[in-house]
Amino acid sequence: MRFEELLGRWEKGNLSHCEAASALGVSERTFRRWRHRYEEDGAEGLVDRRIGQPSPRRAPEDELERMRALYQQAYQGFTIKHFHEKLEQRHGYKLGYTTTRIYLQKTGTVAPAPRRGVHRRKRPRRPMRGMMLHQDGSPHAWLKGQPAFDLIITMDDATSELYSAFLVTEEGTMSSFCGLVEVIERHGLFMELYTDRGSHYFFTPEAGGKVSKTQLTQVGRALKQLGIGHIPAYSPEARGRCERAFRTLQDRLPKELALAGITTVEAANRFLREVYLPEHNVRFAEPAEEPAAVFVEVPEALWHDVLCVQEERRVGNDNCVRWRGRSLQIPPTPLRPHLVRATVRVHEYPNGTLAIFKGPQRLASFPPVAPACAEDLAA
Repeated sequence: MRFEELLGRWEKGNLSHCEAASALGVSERTFRRWRHRYEEDGAEGLVDRRIGQPSPRRAPEDELERMRALYQQAYQGFTIKHFHEKLEQRHGYKLGYTTTRIYLQKTGTVAPAPRRGVHRRKRPRRPMRGMMLHQDGSPHAWLKGQPAFDLIITMDDATSELYSAFLVTEEGTMSSFCGLVEVIERHGLFMELYTDRGSHYFFTPEAGGKVSKTQLTQVGRALKQLGIGHIPAYSPEARGRCERAFRTLQDRLPKELALAGITTVEAANRFLREVYLPEHNVRFAEPAEEPAAVFVEVPEALWHDVLCVQEERRVGNDNCVRWRGRSLQIPPTPLRPHLVRATVRVHEYPNGTLAIFKGPQRLASFPPVAPACAEDLAA
Protein backbone atom coordinates (compact mmCIF):
# COMPACT_ATOMS: atom_id res chain seq x y z
CA MET A 1 0.00 0.00 0.00
CA ARG A 2 2.87 2.34 0.77
CA PHE A 3 4.38 1.56 -2.64
CA GLU A 4 1.08 2.17 -4.42
CA GLU A 5 0.72 5.54 -2.69
CA LEU A 6 4.23 6.65 -3.66
CA LEU A 7 3.80 5.29 -7.18
CA GLY A 8 0.62 7.36 -7.58
CA ARG A 9 2.44 10.49 -6.41
CA TRP A 10 5.24 9.75 -8.90
CA GLU A 11 2.73 9.33 -11.74
CA LYS A 12 1.24 12.76 -10.90
CA GLY A 13 4.72 14.29 -11.00
CA ASN A 14 4.76 15.14 -7.31
CA LEU A 15 7.80 12.90 -6.60
CA SER A 16 10.92 11.93 -8.54
CA HIS A 17 12.21 8.35 -8.75
CA CYS A 18 14.95 9.24 -6.26
CA GLU A 19 12.51 10.77 -3.72
CA ALA A 20 10.09 7.82 -3.93
CA ALA A 21 12.92 5.31 -3.51
CA SER A 22 14.29 7.24 -0.51
CA ALA A 23 10.85 7.18 1.16
CA LEU A 24 10.76 3.36 0.76
CA GLY A 25 14.36 2.96 1.95
CA VAL A 26 15.52 1.33 -1.30
CA SER A 27 17.72 2.37 -4.19
CA GLU A 28 16.35 4.26 -7.19
CA ARG A 29 17.10 1.21 -9.36
CA THR A 30 14.99 -1.01 -7.10
CA PHE A 31 12.05 1.40 -7.25
CA ARG A 32 12.22 1.41 -11.06
CA ARG A 33 12.30 -2.42 -11.09
CA TRP A 34 9.32 -2.65 -8.74
CA ARG A 35 7.42 -0.13 -10.91
CA HIS A 36 7.91 -2.27 -14.03
CA ARG A 37 6.87 -5.46 -12.20
CA TYR A 38 3.80 -3.75 -10.75
CA GLU A 39 2.76 -2.55 -14.20
CA GLU A 40 3.10 -6.10 -15.61
CA ASP A 41 1.75 -8.31 -12.76
CA GLY A 42 0.09 -6.02 -10.28
CA ALA A 43 0.65 -6.47 -6.53
CA GLU A 44 1.80 -10.10 -7.02
CA GLY A 45 4.77 -8.83 -9.00
CA LEU A 46 6.15 -7.26 -5.85
CA VAL A 47 6.50 -10.61 -4.03
CA ASP A 48 10.13 -11.63 -3.50
CA ARG A 49 10.77 -14.25 -6.17
CA ARG A 50 13.38 -15.98 -3.97
CA ILE A 51 10.70 -17.18 -1.53
CA GLY A 52 10.30 -20.94 -1.80
CA GLN A 53 13.43 -21.32 -3.93
CA PRO A 54 16.52 -23.17 -2.63
CA SER A 55 19.46 -20.88 -1.92
CA PRO A 56 22.21 -21.11 -4.51
CA ARG A 57 24.68 -21.05 -1.61
CA ARG A 58 23.08 -24.01 0.15
CA ALA A 59 25.53 -26.74 1.21
CA PRO A 60 25.41 -29.85 -1.04
CA GLU A 61 23.14 -32.49 0.49
CA ASP A 62 25.49 -35.35 -0.41
CA GLU A 63 28.41 -33.63 1.39
CA LEU A 64 26.29 -33.07 4.48
CA GLU A 65 25.26 -36.72 4.51
CA ARG A 66 28.88 -37.82 4.03
CA MET A 67 29.81 -35.69 7.04
CA ARG A 68 27.01 -37.15 9.15
CA ALA A 69 27.96 -40.72 8.19
CA LEU A 70 31.60 -40.06 9.16
CA TYR A 71 30.49 -38.83 12.58
CA GLN A 72 28.36 -41.92 13.20
CA GLN A 73 30.97 -44.37 11.94
CA ALA A 74 34.25 -43.02 13.38
CA TYR A 75 33.75 -39.98 15.61
CA GLN A 76 30.92 -40.79 18.01
CA GLY A 77 31.33 -38.80 21.21
CA PHE A 78 33.46 -36.03 19.68
CA THR A 79 32.35 -32.47 20.29
CA ILE A 80 31.23 -30.79 17.07
CA LYS A 81 34.21 -28.42 17.17
CA HIS A 82 36.69 -31.29 17.57
CA PHE A 83 34.89 -33.31 14.88
CA HIS A 84 35.02 -30.35 12.47
CA GLU A 85 38.78 -30.04 12.97
CA LYS A 86 39.25 -33.74 12.17
CA LEU A 87 37.08 -33.37 9.04
CA GLU A 88 39.32 -30.59 7.75
CA GLN A 89 42.55 -32.41 8.65
CA ARG A 90 41.70 -35.93 7.48
CA HIS A 91 38.77 -35.84 5.02
CA GLY A 92 39.16 -32.77 2.79
CA TYR A 93 36.03 -31.16 4.23
CA LYS A 94 35.35 -27.57 3.14
CA LEU A 95 32.04 -26.60 4.76
CA GLY A 96 32.02 -24.25 7.75
CA TYR A 97 31.68 -25.14 11.42
CA THR A 98 28.25 -23.48 11.79
CA THR A 99 26.85 -25.46 8.85
CA THR A 100 28.19 -28.66 10.40
CA ARG A 101 26.76 -27.87 13.84
CA ILE A 102 23.31 -26.88 12.57
CA TYR A 103 22.98 -29.99 10.37
CA LEU A 104 24.11 -32.44 13.05
CA GLN A 105 21.74 -30.90 15.61
CA LYS A 106 18.83 -30.58 13.14
CA THR A 107 19.07 -34.26 12.21
CA GLY A 108 19.31 -35.33 15.87
CA THR A 109 22.79 -36.79 15.41
CA VAL A 110 24.17 -34.58 18.20
CA ALA A 111 22.14 -33.05 21.01
CA PRO A 112 22.60 -29.29 21.56
CA ALA A 113 24.99 -28.54 24.43
CA PRO A 114 23.25 -27.36 27.63
CA ARG A 115 23.54 -23.67 28.38
CA ARG A 116 26.10 -22.87 31.05
CA GLY A 117 25.43 -20.62 33.99
CA VAL A 118 27.09 -17.27 34.46
CA HIS A 119 30.78 -17.87 35.10
CA ARG A 120 32.62 -16.32 38.00
CA ARG A 121 34.90 -13.41 37.35
CA LYS A 122 38.24 -14.85 36.24
CA ARG A 123 41.49 -13.96 37.96
CA PRO A 124 43.56 -11.79 35.59
CA ARG A 125 46.38 -13.60 33.84
CA ARG A 126 49.99 -12.74 34.50
CA PRO A 127 51.08 -10.32 31.76
CA MET A 128 54.28 -12.14 30.68
CA ARG A 129 55.24 -15.74 30.01
CA GLY A 130 57.27 -17.33 32.78
CA MET A 131 55.86 -15.18 35.59
CA MET A 132 53.71 -18.02 36.94
CA LEU A 133 53.27 -21.64 35.90
CA HIS A 134 50.60 -24.12 36.97
CA GLN A 135 51.29 -27.80 37.60
CA ASP A 136 48.63 -30.41 38.30
CA GLY A 137 47.63 -34.00 37.62
CA SER A 138 44.37 -35.60 36.52
CA PRO A 139 43.50 -39.32 36.83
CA HIS A 140 41.47 -40.54 33.86
CA ALA A 141 41.08 -43.48 31.48
CA TRP A 142 43.27 -41.87 28.84
CA LEU A 143 44.01 -45.12 26.97
CA LYS A 144 41.23 -47.33 25.67
CA GLY A 145 41.09 -50.64 27.51
CA GLN A 146 43.70 -49.54 30.07
CA PRO A 147 43.27 -48.53 33.73
CA ALA A 148 43.32 -44.89 34.72
CA PHE A 149 46.65 -43.06 34.58
CA ASP A 150 47.60 -39.60 35.86
CA LEU A 151 48.24 -36.92 33.24
CA ILE A 152 50.73 -34.36 34.60
CA ILE A 153 50.68 -30.95 32.95
CA THR A 154 52.77 -27.80 33.45
CA MET A 155 51.08 -24.74 31.98
CA ASP A 156 51.88 -21.03 31.65
CA ASP A 157 49.40 -18.72 33.35
CA ALA A 158 49.89 -15.91 30.82
CA THR A 159 48.94 -17.95 27.75
CA SER A 160 47.56 -21.36 28.88
CA GLU A 161 50.32 -22.93 26.74
CA LEU A 162 51.18 -26.46 27.86
CA TYR A 163 54.95 -26.74 28.27
CA SER A 164 54.88 -30.34 29.48
CA ALA A 165 52.36 -33.19 29.55
CA PHE A 166 52.91 -36.91 30.15
CA LEU A 167 51.22 -39.96 31.66
CA VAL A 168 52.41 -41.70 34.83
CA THR A 169 51.00 -44.47 36.98
CA GLU A 170 50.57 -42.13 39.95
CA GLU A 171 51.20 -38.44 40.56
CA GLY A 172 53.97 -37.72 43.05
CA THR A 173 57.34 -36.13 43.72
CA MET A 174 59.10 -37.62 40.71
CA SER A 175 56.33 -36.70 38.28
CA SER A 176 56.55 -33.10 39.54
CA PHE A 177 60.32 -33.10 39.00
CA CYS A 178 59.84 -34.55 35.50
CA GLY A 179 57.57 -31.67 34.53
CA LEU A 180 59.93 -29.08 36.01
CA VAL A 181 62.93 -30.62 34.23
CA GLU A 182 61.13 -30.45 30.86
CA VAL A 183 60.21 -26.80 31.36
CA ILE A 184 63.54 -25.55 32.71
CA GLU A 185 65.54 -27.51 30.15
CA ARG A 186 63.63 -25.95 27.24
CA HIS A 187 62.73 -22.49 28.53
CA GLY A 188 64.75 -21.69 31.67
CA LEU A 189 63.92 -20.75 35.25
CA PHE A 190 60.56 -19.09 35.91
CA MET A 191 59.28 -16.97 38.79
CA GLU A 192 56.45 -18.85 40.56
CA LEU A 193 54.73 -22.25 40.57
CA TYR A 194 51.04 -22.56 41.48
CA THR A 195 49.90 -26.00 42.67
CA ASP A 196 47.37 -27.75 44.86
CA ARG A 197 48.33 -28.76 48.41
CA GLY A 198 49.12 -32.40 47.61
CA SER A 199 51.49 -34.07 50.06
CA HIS A 200 54.31 -34.08 47.49
CA TYR A 201 54.03 -30.29 47.18
CA PHE A 202 53.40 -29.14 50.76
CA PHE A 203 53.32 -30.32 54.36
CA THR A 204 49.96 -29.42 55.91
CA PRO A 205 50.08 -29.79 59.73
CA GLU A 206 46.27 -29.74 60.06
CA ALA A 207 43.94 -31.25 57.49
CA GLY A 208 42.39 -28.46 55.48
CA GLY A 209 44.58 -25.86 57.17
CA LYS A 210 47.45 -23.67 56.10
CA VAL A 211 50.58 -25.24 54.63
CA SER A 212 53.84 -25.19 56.57
CA LYS A 213 56.30 -22.49 55.50
CA THR A 214 59.23 -24.08 57.32
CA GLN A 215 58.84 -27.83 56.79
CA LEU A 216 59.41 -28.35 53.08
CA THR A 217 58.81 -31.32 50.82
CA GLN A 218 61.39 -32.40 48.26
CA VAL A 219 59.62 -30.28 45.63
CA GLY A 220 59.40 -27.30 47.99
CA ARG A 221 63.09 -27.60 48.86
CA ALA A 222 64.10 -27.74 45.18
CA LEU A 223 61.98 -24.71 44.27
CA LYS A 224 63.44 -22.74 47.16
CA GLN A 225 66.99 -23.62 46.10
CA LEU A 226 66.22 -22.42 42.57
CA GLY A 227 64.63 -19.19 43.81
CA ILE A 228 61.17 -20.09 42.46
CA GLY A 229 58.17 -19.04 44.54
CA HIS A 230 55.65 -21.76 45.45
CA ILE A 231 51.97 -20.76 45.79
CA PRO A 232 49.38 -23.16 47.31
CA ALA A 233 45.77 -23.23 46.09
CA TYR A 234 43.14 -23.42 48.83
CA SER A 235 40.11 -24.27 46.69
CA PRO A 236 39.28 -25.99 43.38
CA GLU A 237 38.00 -22.67 42.04
CA ALA A 238 41.44 -21.16 42.61
CA ARG A 239 42.81 -23.69 40.11
CA GLY A 240 40.11 -22.96 37.55
CA ARG A 241 42.57 -22.44 34.71
CA CYS A 242 43.99 -25.95 35.19
CA GLU A 243 40.52 -27.45 35.64
CA ARG A 244 39.35 -25.99 32.34
CA ALA A 245 42.48 -27.30 30.61
CA PHE A 246 41.80 -30.79 31.96
CA ARG A 247 38.17 -30.65 30.77
CA THR A 248 39.44 -30.04 27.26
CA LEU A 249 42.12 -32.73 27.55
CA GLN A 250 39.73 -35.35 28.96
CA ASP A 251 37.38 -34.73 26.07
CA ARG A 252 39.95 -34.64 23.24
CA LEU A 253 43.07 -36.58 24.18
CA PRO A 254 41.52 -40.08 24.63
CA LYS A 255 39.86 -39.75 21.22
CA GLU A 256 43.10 -38.60 19.58
CA LEU A 257 45.02 -41.50 21.14
CA ALA A 258 42.35 -43.97 19.98
CA LEU A 259 42.41 -42.54 16.42
CA ALA A 260 46.20 -42.97 16.38
CA GLY A 261 45.88 -46.60 17.58
CA ILE A 262 47.97 -45.94 20.71
CA THR A 263 47.58 -48.38 23.61
CA THR A 264 50.76 -48.00 25.74
CA VAL A 265 51.97 -45.24 28.05
CA GLU A 266 55.33 -45.01 26.27
CA ALA A 267 53.71 -44.48 22.86
CA ALA A 268 51.20 -42.06 24.38
CA ASN A 269 53.97 -39.91 25.87
CA ARG A 270 55.78 -39.76 22.52
CA PHE A 271 52.51 -38.81 20.82
CA LEU A 272 51.87 -36.12 23.42
CA ARG A 273 55.31 -34.59 23.00
CA GLU A 274 55.65 -34.82 19.21
CA VAL A 275 52.08 -34.48 17.90
CA TYR A 276 49.41 -33.46 20.38
CA LEU A 277 51.03 -30.64 22.37
CA PRO A 278 52.05 -28.54 19.33
CA GLU A 279 48.54 -28.84 17.87
CA HIS A 280 46.87 -28.16 21.24
CA ASN A 281 48.91 -25.01 21.83
CA VAL A 282 48.18 -23.65 18.35
CA ARG A 283 44.47 -24.22 18.96
CA PHE A 284 44.07 -23.13 22.59
CA ALA A 285 47.02 -20.96 23.70
CA GLU A 286 46.29 -17.24 23.95
CA PRO A 287 48.71 -14.39 23.28
CA ALA A 288 50.31 -12.90 26.37
CA GLU A 289 49.50 -9.33 27.32
CA GLU A 290 53.20 -8.46 26.96
CA PRO A 291 55.38 -10.04 24.23
CA ALA A 292 58.45 -10.37 26.48
CA ALA A 293 59.12 -13.45 28.64
CA VAL A 294 60.81 -13.60 32.04
CA PHE A 295 62.39 -17.05 31.70
CA VAL A 296 66.08 -17.11 32.65
CA GLU A 297 68.22 -19.62 30.80
CA VAL A 298 70.77 -21.31 33.09
CA PRO A 299 73.31 -24.11 32.56
CA GLU A 300 72.11 -27.61 33.40
CA ALA A 301 74.76 -27.89 36.10
CA LEU A 302 72.90 -25.29 38.17
CA TRP A 303 69.61 -27.21 38.36
CA HIS A 304 70.40 -30.86 37.57
CA ASP A 305 71.42 -31.76 41.14
CA VAL A 306 68.59 -29.68 42.62
CA LEU A 307 65.61 -31.23 40.82
CA CYS A 308 65.91 -34.61 42.48
CA VAL A 309 65.09 -36.39 45.72
CA GLN A 310 67.83 -35.74 48.27
CA GLU A 311 68.14 -37.72 51.51
CA GLU A 312 70.96 -38.34 53.96
CA ARG A 313 72.12 -41.88 54.73
CA ARG A 314 74.76 -43.38 57.01
CA VAL A 315 77.29 -45.67 55.34
CA GLY A 316 77.26 -49.23 56.68
CA ASN A 317 80.21 -51.31 57.87
CA ASP A 318 80.47 -52.84 54.37
CA ASN A 319 81.00 -49.35 52.88
CA CYS A 320 77.53 -49.55 51.29
CA VAL A 321 74.47 -47.34 51.46
CA ARG A 322 70.98 -48.79 51.64
CA TRP A 323 68.45 -47.11 49.36
CA ARG A 324 64.93 -48.44 48.87
CA GLY A 325 65.87 -52.09 48.74
CA ARG A 326 69.15 -51.54 46.92
CA SER A 327 72.67 -51.79 48.30
CA LEU A 328 74.89 -49.07 46.78
CA GLN A 329 78.61 -49.88 47.02
CA ILE A 330 80.82 -46.81 47.36
CA PRO A 331 83.96 -47.28 45.25
CA PRO A 332 87.47 -46.33 46.48
CA THR A 333 87.95 -42.58 46.75
CA PRO A 334 91.06 -40.42 47.33
CA LEU A 335 89.13 -38.47 49.98
CA ARG A 336 89.66 -41.16 52.65
CA PRO A 337 90.32 -44.92 52.91
CA HIS A 338 86.66 -45.69 53.60
CA LEU A 339 83.41 -43.96 54.54
CA VAL A 340 82.09 -46.43 57.12
CA ARG A 341 79.57 -44.69 59.42
CA ALA A 342 79.99 -41.42 57.58
CA THR A 343 76.87 -39.43 56.63
CA VAL A 344 76.41 -39.03 52.88
CA ARG A 345 73.69 -37.64 50.67
CA VAL A 346 71.84 -39.77 48.11
CA HIS A 347 70.30 -38.12 45.03
CA GLU A 348 67.59 -39.87 43.00
CA TYR A 349 66.97 -38.11 39.67
CA PRO A 350 63.75 -38.06 37.64
CA ASN A 351 65.20 -40.50 35.09
CA GLY A 352 65.85 -43.06 37.85
CA THR A 353 69.64 -42.68 38.15
CA LEU A 354 71.24 -42.42 41.61
CA ALA A 355 74.28 -40.61 42.94
CA ILE A 356 76.05 -40.46 46.31
CA PHE A 357 77.60 -37.18 47.50
CA LYS A 358 79.84 -36.22 50.38
CA GLY A 359 79.38 -32.47 50.58
CA PRO A 360 79.86 -31.18 47.02
CA GLN A 361 81.86 -34.27 45.95
CA ARG A 362 80.11 -36.92 43.87
CA LEU A 363 81.38 -40.28 45.15
CA ALA A 364 79.49 -42.62 42.85
CA SER A 365 76.72 -42.87 40.25
CA PHE A 366 74.35 -45.77 39.64
CA PRO A 367 72.08 -46.61 36.68
CA PRO A 368 68.31 -46.78 37.17
CA VAL A 369 66.51 -50.02 37.87
CA ALA A 370 63.46 -48.56 36.11
CA PRO A 371 62.54 -45.07 34.92
CA ALA A 372 61.02 -42.96 37.65
CA CYS A 373 58.51 -41.35 35.29
CA ALA A 374 57.99 -40.79 31.57
CA GLU A 375 60.32 -43.00 29.57
CA ASP A 376 61.20 -40.22 27.19
CA LEU A 377 62.94 -38.35 30.03
CA ALA A 378 65.14 -41.37 30.65
CA ALA A 379 66.43 -40.97 27.11
